[in-house]
Amino acid sequence: MGKTNGVYGKKELYDVIVIGGGPAGSTTAALVAEYGHRVLVLEREKFPRFQIGESLMPGTYWSFKRLGVLDKLKKSAFTRKYSVQFFSGSGKGSAPFYFYKHDPHESSVTWQVLRSEFDQMMMDNAREKGAEVRQGASVLQVIFDGDRAIGVRVKYRNGRVNDLSARVVVDATGRSALLSRKLNLKTVEPELKKASIFTHFKGGYRDEGIDEGATLILHTKEKDSWFWSIPLSDDVVSVGVVGGLDYLFREREGTPQEIFETELEKCARMKERLVGAEQLFPVKVTQDFSYRSRAVAGLGWVLIGDAYGFLDPVYSSGVFLALKSGEMAADAIHEAFDKDDFSGAQLGGWGSEFIAGMEAIRKLVYAFYTKDFSFAQFLKVHPECVDGIVDILSGKVYINDVTPIFKPMGEMCSLPEDVDYYETMEV
Repeated sequence: MGKTNGVYGKKELYDVIVIGGGPAGSTTAALVAEYGHRVLVLEREKFPRFQIGESLMPGTYWSFKRLGVLDKLKKSAFTRKYSVQFFSGSGKGSAPFYFYKHDPHESSVTWQVLRSEFDQMMMDNAREKGAEVRQGASVLQVIFDGDRAIGVRVKYRNGRVNDLSARVVVDATGRSALLSRKLNLKTVEPELKKASIFTHFKGGYRDEGIDEGATLILHTKEKDSWFWSIPLSDDVVSVGVVGGLDYLFREREGTPQEIFETELEKCARMKERLVGAEQLFPVKVTQDFSYRSRAVAGLGWVLIGDAYGFLDPVYSSGVFLALKSGEMAADAIHEAFDKDDFSGAQLGGWGSEFIAGMEAIRKLVYAFYTKDFSFAQFLKVHPECVDGIVDILSGKVYINDVTPIFKPMGEMCSLPEDVDYYETMEV
């Protein structure tokens, strides 16, 4: 357990305060509490709540195993996901990327989850591991003593405001990115300024057998935008369109619903799958700016999940990176208590490894958005790279070395330079 210190005050002292109860925050809270530290999770909303981002990468299996939630997932009604399939602007489908063909382990089959239920399960698991959870608790600010984070100011739904103290503050606020904004650490990916319009449908066409649960990525005719199709339980499918912010909103008129329908007309394979389907709620809009912070940690604070960075949703990497960062941060936090070292170097010691995996996914995102680049053509020329691509799509970027694929890929499309983590970690 953490030692007390005069700067923290006498009331409500915690070892760790986690701001946000989504997958990243619940992962860190569960594991740090399991280590034996006093953990508080502050979540501004009341769960269950709607959240987009339903498709999981197979690589999440290992985090779920460590967290002890695999049996719950196996017994759930969540749709099983065996593969991902891509459709060109002409409507031609690639051969499905079946994860199990490259690794027959049970981890190669994952889930398409209803996030309201999934996030509730993850939060409940953190509570079962010993973390205290308070919902309807909005963190107004992180409190600093000089450069060191020492607690938070929280406002509850009844209007009460309270200051809470902690040795470590974990920002898991998602795209709100509370600390990254406060410390002016957020940097936007200039080439990936995207927006998305999405909703759920009930009914419509589904493939048969193991293909029923596949994530589908479908380009519109001119490849100016693309649709996702993620089949959920109870005959529901999550459908969204992603395109450049200027293309979707700034260069045209119309409501988001009208824009969604206009893009759907340009994607015959998506449109035909929704014949007879019922739209369940008005479309929602989000600006999927890809961004990251210039640091994962500082003195007494850590950023995890989308609070650190967000990648384009095309490969469904969001929950995977949330879980992995939450897991790595938890280990660094526990070690910080053992060493009595709460520096950014200690709390963010996992950053270089984490960012290396994120960079591999990021490069594949750039390849996807290169209009004249074809994965099918690339693999025809470089069949030796198929395992590397499937490893990235599976989330094996922390298990296998996928970097050899990028030299030949870089000869067929423009790939971004790696972010130099060591130049940007400390603030």
